[in-house]
Amino acid sequence: MKAIVIREFGPPDVLRYEDLPDPQPQRGEIRIVVHAATVNRVLDVAVRRGAQAQRGVELPLIPGVDCAGVIDAVGPGVTRWKVGDRVCAAGRMPLDPCAEDGNDATGRSGMMGIKRPGGFAEKVCVPASVAFGLPDALGFHEAAVVMRHCPTAWNLLVNIAELKAGEWVLIMGASGNLGSVGIQIAKHVIGARVIAVAGSRVRADAGLELGADHAIDYGTQDLRAEVMRITDGKGVNVLYDNIANPDVLPEAFRALGEKGRLVTAGAHGGPNVMIDFFHLYDKKITIKGMPGARDADRPKCFAAAAEGKIKVRIAHVMALSQAPEAHRMMEADAGMGKIVLDPTMG
Repeated sequence: MKAIVIREFGPPDVLRYEDLPDPQPQRGEIRIVVHAATVNRVLDVAVRRGAQAQRGVELPLIPGVDCAGVIDAVGPGVTRWKVGDRVCAAGRMPLDPCAEDGNDATGRSGMMGIKRPGGFAEKVCVPASVAFGLPDALGFHEAAVVMRHCPTAWNLLVNIAELKAGEWVLIMGASGNLGSVGIQIAKHVIGARVIAVAGSRVRADAGLELGADHAIDYGTQDLRAEVMRITDGKGVNVLYDNIANPDVLPEAFRALGEKGRLVTAGAHGGPNVMIDFFHLYDKKITIKGMPGARDADRPKCFAAAAEGKIKVRIAHVMALSQAPEAHRMMEADAGMGKIVLDPTMG
């Protein structure tokens, strides 16, 4: 098979397009013919640069922390999946062979594409316990992006913030991946009233196209003043932020109303932010950080995407051999939508 291999840390050119033996599924594993794998700014690009030493990356490595495709082989003991099933897999998983339900896993685990071979390959083996079936109406490219971002956004808004229909939610980074997905979950799944926020008019208005009720460009508008105007002085119920911009978040925080909730799963714009503690205790605000997702939410996300309630932003679909160029594009444009690599294109 063809695969992208990192044998040394460095610039995009260290991503080598190589011939490797097909992986063979071990006990409790399935083998997926990959049709899509997303390129991620931290878990792929920063890992390739050698800027994620804390993750214990071991070289050589096939990167790619997610994949979507079709099962073409199953290992011993696998009965829940069959050849031809459309599936998606991502994230942390057992590192040693185990039963298909994972009940006898050794406890050693790590992310695919970091601790075990990832999705930047024509074929990849993963534990059967971490795979999720895909609705027929959902394409592989879209499914890979949904798997990467939607469950995190769903967890933050539905489970952690407990956002309710009719409540006001302020979505920061409206044109980003987590922001754009958050807008759609809040509006089309939950039925909340959504204010999209970004640092330019174009990016803020992108939130309107996704269903937001209002859009604020904090580059030219007073963020807090606009929120208070829109909400008749009450402020928002939920602040959804995954950036921690120290110049913007303090004002967004002051736009939270009585018993407001701030939720986050990221801080790449910070991480240190000054907040108004008087506002915190006076308004009885709750702050919750919660990375990751709940497995039970993933099928709900796939179903919502298949029904058209969530539309992911895909900027480019590229051949696997173009991985170095995909990395260069990601480094050059921090605001672009997702890049998806499709190994079936070469």
